[in-house]
Amino acid sequence: MVSFILVPIVRRQAIAAGYYDAPGARKIHKYPIPRLGGVAIWLAFMLSLGVIVFLGWRPELHNALPGILAGGTIVFLLGLLDDLFNLSPYLKLSIQFIAALTAFFLGIQINNLDLPGAQLLVLNALSLPVTVIWLVGLMNAMNFIDGIDGLAAGVTTLSALTLTVVALFTNQPSSALLAALLAGSSLGFLVYNFHPARIFMGDSGALFCGFLLACIAVTGVLKTKVAVMLLPIFVLSVPILDITYSVFRRLLRGKNPFLPDADHIHHQFLKAGMGQIRTVTYLYSLCVVGGLISVWYVNYLPIYIASLAVMFLLAFLLIILVRKLFPLPSGEGQDHSDPAS
Repeated sequence: MVSFILVPIVRRQAIAAGYYDAPGARKIHKYPIPRLGGVAIWLAFMLSLGVIVFLGWRPELHNALPGILAGGTIVFLLGLLDDLFNLSPYLKLSIQFIAALTAFFLGIQINNLDLPGAQLLVLNALSLPVTVIWLVGLMNAMNFIDGIDGLAAGVTTLSALTLTVVALFTNQPSSALLAALLAGSSLGFLVYNFHPARIFMGDSGALFCGFLLACIAVTGVLKTKVAVMLLPIFVLSVPILDITYSVFRRLLRGKNPFLPDADHIHHQFLKAGMGQIRTVTYLYSLCVVGGLISVWYVNYLPIYIASLAVMFLLAFLLIILVRKLFPLPSGEGQDHSDPAS
């Protein structure tokens, strides 16, 4: 609810300051749309966490919290600067590594991997590079899929909800709480970002959401004895598939893997004739399937299904409310290739 209240405020400020995402060759939207929605997501997460701490939850119960907050704030500020000033991709990547290293030395560490067949792989000296690659890879993966209305925010919401259930019922309550806060913060934004979008999250939101999901997967899934290393891959299947596909595709074509293009998985769906709503529906479904597999593994499937049902109902009702409160001019944002629009 904090996010739901903050997004219109941030939207008005972005419009007043002229911070729009303009249409372009790589862009799907046809009209300038205000960005900086990541500010609302970050503020909602931080404010809600502050209220919970004030009400009695103590951060020392979660040793990795300093790493999550420090690294998350660094990538949020990095994304915000990029949204405002369009930074060099190499500068962005360098600061992302700094954020990942900060998180690592403050407790976000992948020290071992539980392989299928009850095999344990102890990383030792490889812990640092594996953790950094995981964190940097996931934050960029989320940024990659933020190219169509509602996709990044919806995948964040679904993935965070899955991590909430997995962490809670594998005795990681602090990680479950952080995941629930992220799910709520992104859901409050999603109802304004669903097609036709009233606002974009920008790099500030995409990098922050990707970083937090990566950290919570480390602290809430990989730290438990009952979860194998495949679980976070199932939970985060959509961004992982897209970044893997994008990097290999660019390398095979002799292109720089760090430079953006318009050939991501969601672009392929659109080129095949699907509209934005059907595209995100298919990718949401893939995300839900990954979540179902993960939660089935820890034996809490009924609770997860009930949580999904409540979340979808709440999102549906809030989207209807937003469309009544913030109607778009006739024709603006309409996706004529998608009858569902």
